[in-house]
Amino acid sequence: MSSLTTLDRPAAGPAGGGRTGQGSLKREARRRRGAITLFLAPFFVLFAAVLVAPLGYAVWLSLFSEKSSGLGFGGSQTVFAGLDNYLDTLADPAFRDGFAVIAGYCALYIPLMIGGALLLALLLDSGLARVRRFFQLVLFLPHVVPGIIAALIWMYLYLPGVSPVVGALESGGIRWDFLSSDKVLGSVVNIALWEWIGYNMIIYFAALQAIPREVIEASTVDGAGPVRTALRVKLPMIRGAVVMTMLFTIIGSLQLFTEPMILADASAGVVSTWTPNMFAYTEAFSKNDYGQAAAASLLLAALAAGLSYAVTRFGARRGA
Repeated sequence: MSSLTTLDRPAAGPAGGGRTGQGSLKREARRRRGAITLFLAPFFVLFAAVLVAPLGYAVWLSLFSEKSSGLGFGGSQTVFAGLDNYLDTLADPAFRDGFAVIAGYCALYIPLMIGGALLLALLLDSGLARVRRFFQLVLFLPHVVPGIIAALIWMYLYLPGVSPVVGALESGGIRWDFLSSDKVLGSVVNIALWEWIGYNMIIYFAALQAIPREVIEASTVDGAGPVRTALRVKLPMIRGAVVMTMLFTIIGSLQLFTEPMILADASAGVVSTWTPNMFAYTEAFSKNDYGQAAAASLLLAALAAGLSYAVTRFGARRGA
């Protein structure tokens, strides 16, 4: 009996240790899950508060409309409209014309923005700019000016009879109305370039600085000049930064609102529904049609999401 008892004791040892080890692993896993939940909880709370809740409220608003009863003396009541607000928005010529304006804006703005910011970043990276930090500050400074202030500054510079720029042009025999119907789109593009080209330039310059210097030196040793090195070496290596800024630029173009809203006070070429965002604003705060405003906003958001996906896929395919 004593020999059996002696043989049984060691067998119980590893089994107890295994249970203890498994329990320790489970406690460690619970601690890790708790820590992950604790750190991620603020993100999900903010995500739900600033994105999911407003989006859900907009969807709910877009499904209802206000209908007046009788001859309008009985007040209005909220009725379920289903998809009518979406169909009415898509059928509205003012909403569709807003996208034509956005298309023209993108055709001017995106090449000038991306090309100009890339050129400035390459010049700074090449060392041709001797006072590099000074130029970085000067080019980035307009971005820290709030958009509404920038639009007010440029409206003053565009306004005939007040602007020193218009006065200087007229003294030189050049008559140029920045706020006329056929030139106001270029004036809006100019404001956006002034605000954002320095911001994108900083992103490109940081990406260029991350390129290993050995790669550039190897290109120089192989006989490539500065232009060929920029086109064949530097630009392909910062493709990710270019795709990212192009994505932000397209989304920002769809959200065009502040600049034309300010210029609308001085230009007959900018109407209250000039862009899709201005259409939604007018429907909500001038016509009190919150259902159609929500529908227009959601359609615009869907288009932005689709374009973002297309640009991201295009960038990933070219980078592969």
